[in-house]
Amino acid sequence: MIFRILEDQLREKSSAAKQAAREADRRYMQLALSLGRRGLGRTWPNPAVGAVVVKDGVIVGRGWTQPGGRPHAEPEALRRAGEAARGATLYVTLEPCSHFGKSPPCADAIIAAGISRVVAAIEDPNPEVAGEGHAKLRAAGIAVDVGLFAEEAARDHAGHFRRVREGRPHVILKLAVSTDDKIGAAGGKPVAISGEAARTRVHLLRAQSDAILVGIGTVLADDPLLTCRLPGMAARSPARVVLDRALRIPGTSRMVHSARETPLWVVASELAEAAAAAKLGAAGAQVLRIAPTSTPEVDLKGLDLKAVLHALSANGITRLMVEGGSRVASSFVAADFVDEVWLLRGREAIGASGVAALDALPLSEITQSPRLKLRASEALGSDTLSIYERA
Repeated sequence: MIFRILEDQLREKSSAAKQAAREADRRYMQLALSLGRRGLGRTWPNPAVGAVVVKDGVIVGRGWTQPGGRPHAEPEALRRAGEAARGATLYVTLEPCSHFGKSPPCADAIIAAGISRVVAAIEDPNPEVAGEGHAKLRAAGIAVDVGLFAEEAARDHAGHFRRVREGRPHVILKLAVSTDDKIGAAGGKPVAISGEAARTRVHLLRAQSDAILVGIGTVLADDPLLTCRLPGMAARSPARVVLDRALRIPGTSRMVHSARETPLWVVASELAEAAAAAKLGAAGAQVLRIAPTSTPEVDLKGLDLKAVLHALSANGITRLMVEGGSRVASSFVAADFVDEVWLLRGREAIGASGVAALDALPLSEITQSPRLKLRASEALGSDTLSIYERA
């Protein structure tokens, strides 16, 4: 009887210890995910990875992918940990790389540092990695656990995954609509729909995007800057992309004038005039030429959206924010290139003469689409933000 009681007590202690270890793993991985998000919009073409080194319950090193994609998160965390990394556990949001690129393999750095266990959120689909990083670590005698918070990691690394698997960026469509599903007043005149809290959130999303895209109609009508205007975060502004088949963007526009401070990419047809492209190049803008198309399902005023996305991906873009206008938004929706939607709804109506959010398409193509599911909804001041993602 006494032995049975002792066995039960030992089992309870063992179970409690395992539960405590699982909870610790979750806390440290959540921290790694949070650290990785610091790099969103700044690390392209590399993924924004987070890493934490823990020894005996103490965090001895933290790291995240640095601007431009290097150094990677793992060597950053190991550098901060120093000798304390020996025998420690490394938590990382993506499989450590195993190949020589512009940096040595992170797997080799982990082995050399003496890490005894690696907890990775998800495997890297990059064909140059694809499980080889984990295999190299295991071959070196390191315990490897994969899958903790995999869903969250896949969302954070969606741009990297989409670029690797489909050769295009992860597309986030942002729409601010009135109660009657309009985005502008009659004649395309801009109108304030959302409040300050919503605008702050949108600028944060800009900072977390590699690039932001609009059509030439928005440029001609609004002359936007498309930068991040949060205090102290101007340097986090994404590259600006304008779909402009015939290169109609004026040399006097604010985006052209700021092209040397914040990258401006103008996507044009191969048939666009060379003189106009030369003038933009002299101002600091980059012109991306796309073969003309007449395929209705992927065509936007003569530009093949699939080709546009492939061109942006080839230039390193992994997270693309699409912000205007209604024709551009409807084209992306119709072509099924929208992976995430940020739908901001104000509390005022604009009226029947206003500009419809999705041109000729009803907003239900987003809100009731089987291709998209509602992930989250929250109040931002007097506005409501609903986030949809690919089902």
